[in-house]
Amino acid sequence: MPVNTPDQIRQILESVTTIALVGASEKTSRPSHEVMEYLQGHGYRIIPVNPRLAGQTVLGETVYADLNSLPEPVDMVDLFLAPERTDALIDQAIDLDIPVVWLQIGVINQEGAARAEAAGLKVVMDRCPKQEIPRLGIPRVSERP
Repeated sequence: MPVNTPDQIRQILESVTTIALVGASEKTSRPSHEVMEYLQGHGYRIIPVNPRLAGQTVLGETVYADLNSLPEPVDMVDLFLAPERTDALIDQAIDLDIPVVWLQIGVINQEGAARAEAAGLKVVMDRCPKQEIPRLGIPRVSERP
């Protein structure tokens, strides 16, 4: 069962520092761009992932083609993809032992979530960290104890 209590979400958002944002966009009107900018402003290190933009930069960060191409480990993967496109990324997250898989609002993949949880990963589904951080009063990364 995906993580959904406020305490579970708080624990995740207070423990992660580096996030791979899959579906990152260079278009400022896209929700993924807004969320990336917000998370950067809150002190998280965001590594954008989008095969179409690989090698380019978004909000000052180099974009990578997939999770296997990331230059460093991440604590969480945030998926801005249609639900039917999430299976491969969830499997990459499992293979890379990324501790948290976060599926954005409207992104629901029960089978993928079950696979990730069976592999020991935490899963948040149908939520947005940009909404959860202020709702739960999560401090900036630099202000954590």
